[in-house]
Amino acid sequence: MRAVCQRVKRASVEVENKTVGAIGAGLLVFLGIAPEDTDDDIAYIVKKCTGLRVFEDEAGKMNKSVLDIGGSILLVSQFTLHGDARKGFRPSFSSAAPPDIAIPLYEKTIAAFREQVHTETGIFGAEMQVELINDGPVTILLDSERLF
Repeated sequence: MRAVCQRVKRASVEVENKTVGAIGAGLLVFLGIAPEDTDDDIAYIVKKCTGLRVFEDEAGKMNKSVLDIGGSILLVSQFTLHGDARKGFRPSFSSAAPPDIAIPLYEKTIAAFREQVHTETGIFGAEMQVELINDGPVTILLDSERLF
């Protein structure tokens, strides 16, 4: 499971010109799911995202998590995080989970985030327009296999 976590002042996602999810200060998390991902991968990603100390404390140091600041998470599924562009110029997405595997894992991930922090979402598989004000910018890459 892969995640791109961006510290945002605000973020929203639209589907067919309707806002389906929006947050103020917090994290925009793009989530890519692989076929072999399990509940352990979900637990790792949720723990890392909610615990990332990327928000500034009173001294201006990145020392606080989204939980510490009372922020929110906007979770957006993004199979292209498993795109492989090592050969040629057209990425292969064969390492991304198909919908029958990804949807239940995505829904479990949403539930796990919502147990800890206010979480909004996009719509799985929809053509989405994501808008954000990246704060910093601060962007962190996570992989439950700890590849980076």
